[in-house]
Amino acid sequence: MKYILLVPDGMADDPLPELEHKTPMEVARKPHMNELALKGRVGIVQVTPVGMYPGSDCANMALLGYDPSLYYTGRGAVEAAAMGLPMEEKDVAFRCSLVSTDAERMLDYSAGHITTEEARPLIEFANSKLGTRDLRLFSGVSYRHILLWNNGPVELETYPPHEYINTLLTEILPKGEREEKVRRFIWDSYEILDQLPFNKKRKDEGIPSANTLWPWSQGRMPNMPSFFSKRGLKGAVISAVDVVRGLGKLTGLDIIKVPGATGYYDTNYLGKAEAAIKALNENDFVWIHVEAPDEAGHAGDIEEKIRAIENIDRHIVATIRNRMEHVSEYRILIAPDHATPITTKGHKASPVPWLIYDSRIMSAGPHYPFDERASEANAPLIEEGYRLMDELLKK
Repeated sequence: MKYILLVPDGMADDPLPELEHKTPMEVARKPHMNELALKGRVGIVQVTPVGMYPGSDCANMALLGYDPSLYYTGRGAVEAAAMGLPMEEKDVAFRCSLVSTDAERMLDYSAGHITTEEARPLIEFANSKLGTRDLRLFSGVSYRHILLWNNGPVELETYPPHEYINTLLTEILPKGEREEKVRRFIWDSYEILDQLPFNKKRKDEGIPSANTLWPWSQGRMPNMPSFFSKRGLKGAVISAVDVVRGLGKLTGLDIIKVPGATGYYDTNYLGKAEAAIKALNENDFVWIHVEAPDEAGHAGDIEEKIRAIENIDRHIVATIRNRMEHVSEYRILIAPDHATPITTKGHKASPVPWLIYDSRIMSAGPHYPFDERASEANAPLIEEGYRLMDELLKK
């Protein structure tokens, strides 16, 4: 038996007037997911523990079968693990987003989805100006970078920039342990980046500048048991983003990089599916993560969110079905890690739909639609998200 976990990040949503009060999942053409729902089981799950922020780090940890209340420390450390950064026991890693501000408000959480190639020299320049023996910047993917602080502050309230677009910076500056030093870092980053020729050119062209570094979700390196030791299965993960690759690295999964996987709308959907099928030749379990629906939600772009869902169905689910049905018995779990509603452009902690299909068994029902209506239809609820993995792997 082969096992597949497919996570369309942020795919769930709220009903929208523009869609006749339906959700993107409802209106998207996803015949393969719908057919699997008729043959399999659909339910709803509270992925992130109540009271915890439904970030992709915490939520994907739960979907992988690890209780965030036991293992979660912060997003920064997970992404640092993906980048292979050596962390000592007292080191604290922050996710450090390269954002666009006007020194008064948060304008764009991704600096216009800056490319990795464009961002790298900016991070290296900032590190040369702001870095110290205890404070170092490391370049990641696109707008996603790491600030590593030796013996840094943990008891600090920080704010994810994608949740606070157009918010006054004074309302979301870090608060708590050594807040003044972190705030100074933010203001200094603006001073050194805003007037660079690169950013002046972007402003002239109407592109969001990459002029501020924003540290958030800090934490020390978590100590997580391997997936193999917990489940007795050898596994792999396929994702374009460091937060998911980091969780894979921390749990001993093979990290598979796919050419053209971008973490954005233009990602290589088909390449991910083909890489997953190939990985199952040597592994029992593969985890496929797709960032595109979440990015569309943050952008408030209905059409792109629907297109992302359809691309996942057409290129990933269809390919898995067509290829796996002929070579092996398999079971697949499809579940978003959280909702990213178009209306709020942020994450929402509400329960989301899940689907499990077993190639050996036709479910006798009852059957529920694989979208947000499953909640209204009283589909089975799993209250602790980390237990959903038990449903996928149970004998």
